Amino acid sequence: MARGRPVIEPPLVVIVGPTASGKTALAVRLAKDFGGEIISADSRAVYKELNIGTAKPDKNEQEGIPHWGIDLVAPNERFTAADFKKYASQKITDIRSRGRVPLLVGGTGLYVDSVVYDFSFSTDIGLDRRRELEALSIEELYEYCILHNIDLPENYKNKRYVVNNILREGQNLKRRMSPGENTIIVGITSNKENLMPRIVNRAEQIFSPAMLDEAQRAGSRYGWDREAMTGNIYPLLREYFAGTMTLEEAKERFCTLDWRLAKRQVTWLKRNKDIHWFDLDHAYTYIAHLLAHVSK
Repeated sequence: MARGRPVIEPPLVVIVGPTASGKTALAVRLAKDFGGEIISADSRAVYKELNIGTAKPDKNEQEGIPHWGIDLVAPNERFTAADFKKYASQKITDIRSRGRVPLLVGGTGLYVDSVVYDFSFSTDIGLDRRRELEALSIEELYEYCILHNIDLPENYKNKRYVVNNILREGQNLKRRMSPGENTIIVGITSNKENLMPRIVNRAEQIFSPAMLDEAQRAGSRYGWDREAMTGNIYPLLREYFAGTMTLEEAKERFCTLDWRLAKRQVTWLKRNKDIHWFDLDHAYTYIAHLLAHVSK
């Protein structure tokens, strides 16, 4: 019997970049052209009922492309990077088994790195140690990180992220030093001149009556102090509902915070020498060329 050509497994395409840089639209275009499915690597998109405030792609933006990693847990449930790594790894295997191209897309650096570098998360973290750290103020946690030479996480203003970073450092986290084989990693470049208008435009779309209803329902049902409600927009709307901030002030503040988030994301991502950086158009050309070569 003549042997056929060896089956080439579809590559994992990883698209990263700051918030509002156009990652989702690029991924959808590639998925449509090359038979792909998208796995969202966004720590906010995992929460159900929080749709507008987390800027999840709606059905129109998804354009019929399967999107995974969205609406996984309720806002009062805990979801960790370890949970995401397990979920995303299973989805990548499933997507590839159907001959489709998995596209891992998002701005949460720890989520992406956990998959690309195969983090091995320990489940043996003492609750007493966690409670001890959580009892400290955010300023005390910063001081601890400085004293013990521990890098602050991407979302360093989020106390839980800082605590988790300290706990991970104490575990001597195991990971690969390079991406797995058959992985394409692309970062989307953006400067303030082209990114800020996108952020402002998104703010105009997000601050809608539907968003106000969404936030008020979630705040009343789950409480404003839940992890899911600590994203840029929800604390601002909490102040708006309390009468301590006008809607216009909240919108302006949201744009400022989103821009700062984008800068933190870029700082995190730029440390990674395995990322190939392009603007949106050149990113498509680069990935499309590689995928066309694989499919031949």
